[in-house]
Amino acid sequence: MEKLVYLVFQRQGDTDEAFKQRLLDEVAPALGALGVSQLRINVVDDAVAAGAALHLGRMAPPPRGLLSFWMEQSQDCATAEQVFAPACGRIIGHLVVESRPLVNTEQQTPPGVRTPGVTIVSCLFKRADISRETFLRIWYQEQRACAIETQSTCQYVRNEVVRALTPDAPGFDAIVEETFPMGALTDPQVFFDAVGDDAKLEANRRRMIETCQKFLDLSRIESHPMSEYNF
Repeated sequence: MEKLVYLVFQRQGDTDEAFKQRLLDEVAPALGALGVSQLRINVVDDAVAAGAALHLGRMAPPPRGLLSFWMEQSQDCATAEQVFAPACGRIIGHLVVESRPLVNTEQQTPPGVRTPGVTIVSCLFKRADISRETFLRIWYQEQRACAIETQSTCQYVRNEVVRALTPDAPGFDAIVEETFPMGALTDPQVFFDAVGDDAKLEANRRRMIETCQKFLDLSRIESHPMSEYNF
């Protein structure tokens, strides 16, 4: 089994809600019929609109969703792409290796029901002046502890990029899914697990920035708050 992830973009003229409903109502059952497993749809919708200030990135237009699923072999990805590409304005695919430092055991919802909270989907590039080995060491060791200890995260999914699946895919090194309480959309104290404590907020924020500076090209991050739906 291999995990595939696709950034998806809206058609011209789409609203967030129209795009979301197309993914949930048309794409999800079609992919299920195809036989993919563990389908997850992260998508920008009205539920996360309050977090507009958290959107970071250079892509224009920006991605508005992330599809992830497992197939027996990634070389059959074209059959899946034929299912969802017509529903999108553009797709960008990668084959990844998944690890989950923090599994979401707090919110269990039926298939197709929105997971409580907000999921921040981040596409990352390593610093150009460090090796891939150094990038992975810092990401898997230092940053793992930092993310869990300084944020109100209830889920942390790491997707280490193996290779691109679509011709125009950027050379991302990693794609991360982190789930937070809804309050993190608008309140930094909630985001950084420091409610009512300004000193802890600044300490946690500083530690996060310093850790990320060690291994990430912060000028190239794509980061977007989305709602999560599992199937």
